[in-house]
Amino acid sequence: MVVYSLQEALEARKDQSLIPYIGGTDIMVWPKENAKYLHLHKVPEMKQIVEDDEYIRFGAACTFTEVIKHPLSPQILKDACAQIGAPAIQNAGSIGGNIGNGSAKADSALIFMATHSKLRLANAETERIIPIKDFYQGRKKLNLATDELIVEVLMPKGRLDNYYHKKVGARGSLAISRVSFAGLMDIQDGVITHCATAFGAVSDVILRFDEIDGMLVGKSIQAAKEIKGDYIKAMDEAIVPIRGRVGIAYRKDVCMHLLKDFLEVNKI
Repeated sequence: MVVYSLQEALEARKDQSLIPYIGGTDIMVWPKENAKYLHLHKVPEMKQIVEDDEYIRFGAACTFTEVIKHPLSPQILKDACAQIGAPAIQNAGSIGGNIGNGSAKADSALIFMATHSKLRLANAETERIIPIKDFYQGRKKLNLATDELIVEVLMPKGRLDNYYHKKVGARGSLAISRVSFAGLMDIQDGVITHCATAFGAVSDVILRFDEIDGMLVGKSIQAAKEIKGDYIKAMDEAIVPIRGRVGIAYRKDVCMHLLKDFLEVNKI
């Protein structure tokens, strides 16, 4: 079923036999027999990238290619989307699908987590906006009602330029993440005013530790250096990898290496 407006899509979502479908890059790997799909790629309200005073707003049906090419997209998000598969995948796959897949390996979701983005969720009667961190409740477990759609991603504006992003995979390109990391730091007049980190492909969900990152906020660079060891130790204790395609020790080592590199790049 193809729909052409958001309201039409939300009304159709009442039929729980319809599976939301945009690019199909995940769904069609494991197609269900006799499945019925709700095609969302022609819903204009979900294809926009716009801004207001507070947010850059990404429609959930925007493809990775559209995000990469759009002037409002911050470079950290463009970098992550550019590493998602081959051009054919980037042309079809969407940020809403990447988030809704519920995988801790999702490359665009990592950036939305690090930037403290929010999700606009809606059904035919109402809508709600929640932090993306609260959307993930475990592996493939989402804070999404059966009649809701991910309509939009709201990324807070500002403090997006000074970033560090790395994706570690088995190959130089077209690889699923073994470990991924995103970090942002804002430094004003020698004082750290913002620090945010996120670790992907390590646990059941993308990891973010706001309280630990907060240890550095409000500190001068020199003061941050003095507590660097405590900060790293706290992160080391908080990051508990799970076994997957690569070993637990490998994941922990890569996480800590990337975190230290992020600090060194910022002269901490």
